[in-house]
Amino acid sequence: MTIVDPIQRRQYPLQTSTNVQPIPTDIDQFYFPVDSATKLTTDSLVLPYVVGIYVRTLDGNILVEAEEFAYEVLPEREYLIELNGPIKVYLRVTSELTIASSSERMELDFGTSTQVHIGARSYHERPGATITTTATPQDMMDAISTFGSALKTTSCERSLPSLRGHPPRIELGDEFRIPNEISPPDTGVRIEVPPKLNKIYPVSTLAYYLGANVVRGDRPRLVTDRGFSHTLNHPVWGFEDEVERVFKQIFFFDCITRTEGYYGVELYERQEIEDHVDLLFDELYEKSLAEQLETYLDVPFEVIQEYLPTWSLTTYTTDELQNIESLPYVVNDLSIIRAVENKQNHGTAVESPNAISGFMRGTEAGDRGKSDIDCISYVAPPETNSLEQAWVGTGNPVGANKIIRKAFDNKFNRTTSTEGIKITVVCNEPEMSPEYDDGENLYGERDELEFDIDVYRNLSVNELRTVFTTETDFLHYIGHIKENEFVCRDGRLDVGTLNEVAVDTFLLNGCRSYEQGKRLIDVGSIGGVVTYSQVGNTSATAIGRVIARLLNRGFSLRSALTLAREHQIVGNQYTVVGDGSIEIAQSESGTPMLYQINSPAPNFNGKHELQITTYPTSDLGMGALFKPFLEDVETHFLSGGQIPKFSLSSVALAQFLRLEKLPAIINGDFVWSTELNIFDI
Repeated sequence: MTIVDPIQRRQYPLQTSTNVQPIPTDIDQFYFPVDSATKLTTDSLVLPYVVGIYVRTLDGNILVEAEEFAYEVLPEREYLIELNGPIKVYLRVTSELTIASSSERMELDFGTSTQVHIGARSYHERPGATITTTATPQDMMDAISTFGSALKTTSCERSLPSLRGHPPRIELGDEFRIPNEISPPDTGVRIEVPPKLNKIYPVSTLAYYLGANVVRGDRPRLVTDRGFSHTLNHPVWGFEDEVERVFKQIFFFDCITRTEGYYGVELYERQEIEDHVDLLFDELYEKSLAEQLETYLDVPFEVIQEYLPTWSLTTYTTDELQNIESLPYVVNDLSIIRAVENKQNHGTAVESPNAISGFMRGTEAGDRGKSDIDCISYVAPPETNSLEQAWVGTGNPVGANKIIRKAFDNKFNRTTSTEGIKITVVCNEPEMSPEYDDGENLYGERDELEFDIDVYRNLSVNELRTVFTTETDFLHYIGHIKENEFVCRDGRLDVGTLNEVAVDTFLLNGCRSYEQGKRLIDVGSIGGVVTYSQVGNTSATAIGRVIARLLNRGFSLRSALTLAREHQIVGNQYTVVGDGSIEIAQSESGTPMLYQINSPAPNFNGKHELQITTYPTSDLGMGALFKPFLEDVETHFLSGGQIPKFSLSSVALAQFLRLEKLPAIINGDFVWSTELNIFDI
């Protein structure tokens, strides 16, 4: 039996001991919310791979936690079993229960033929309504004050991604309108800022997370109805840095405090900071949000700074009125938001071919469609310590995702599907066939997922037009683009001439594909990887293979390109347009990872040093828990960036690397974990 999320295009197969006939059943019996439920009779269930499992009482209390190499035997009683896969799954059974797992397999044995109720919940969130605001600062502040209406709880559990919800859409109009169904929570918290866009935009995520009202004030500050006040304009690091620090501090302490609730796991970050703070988290858990803020912000930021997870996203937005329409989407990713002035040199402006070559990697003979480099103004957002960067507003960002609001409308309007993942590969130039020839090998190598792969070569204009208007989850285009048109065997195609396309995401691996990528978003696509300049055939082929493999392993467009850029596989001539958070395939372990391995040296006592970097996804974003399947590791970590290093023997490391095919850096070289023989090092 396969559980399918038709909106997020996620699949989760379960193997039963006998043929079964699932029957719809009540969704209100699982304590936690589910979208759909069924019941069937079997004496065991086998999962496609190891996931984290919580066995709970019917009122949600954890009895047992199980993961890799587990063996748990529980007596007959009524159980609620939570499976943390790509779709949230709950089982309700009355039986004895044995959980047995290896590194690759997990089985739930009920002892005898048993009726099993199965509930599933999608991680998908979409805006529940649309706010219309005028361009006046007061109305914009009122619009942002509605973001907290999406929170599913105002307790510290809202630090869990699945309990936040998507903020409502915002549209600019002639009058301010809020639909009746929008009901912001009364948290007793407000954020005061001067009525200027460069002060309003940066507090959007904080206002959403706190369910706070944003109101006019002479100086930025956070205020509660208990009389507590905290300045948001620090005398040393200023306004935006202080907003970021306050937000991260509140969020971090919420993640720790929630361990007193429904997810009472051993959390590394709690273990590390408990000796440095005089806080009683069991008492904090019962306090109001306003009371928690007072306690959290009484702790100096420097005490917790080194234990914070690396934030997933920082978004720079120009101070343009229309950018408020994009705020709900970057806020939904819990992005740090920074405002920049809307002028030609708001970043690092590059306006000449010689300067362009300074930040774009050199090209080779055999470029994919050379053309003169126009005098285009590029913007290079300031460096941050976030994993990824995005840009909203006028400008062509270098090293950052160009956010286009239309992309999110396209995502929420796309049709649902219970079919497998559809991949289309087009090679429109014979000399680029090495990248084309790997089409079957680059995609579809996931046993638990169904892939449908179509590969085409040397298409005509009409044939390429048909490809763009035929539904596919991902298009990998290999070929020339000249003068902002795709080169075909009998002419050229500008996708801007199409009324609509059915390509969700794309990699346009040809020269200067940026404009065609933006036009694809305009006519229906969600996001894609594109190029600003010429790319050599040899380099582009290698880059195409790496990005394809990363996307196949569950990395988003944005994280795949960020990782490739950081390890010098790709230069700044590649960028992401549209919604960079979208993924074409689910991550097997839930969280995409990068491994960095140092070979044995005397200071490692003959062992390998393993560093894991985690990349939060749209489903398992900031606040999600991560636990590597390593023997004797019982602690959970907050997802986001690097977690503490592990020292492993060759045998233990080899076993771990075989679990899932993921990118790895070993002694500076980029490899794939399942293709690495650690004993040869």
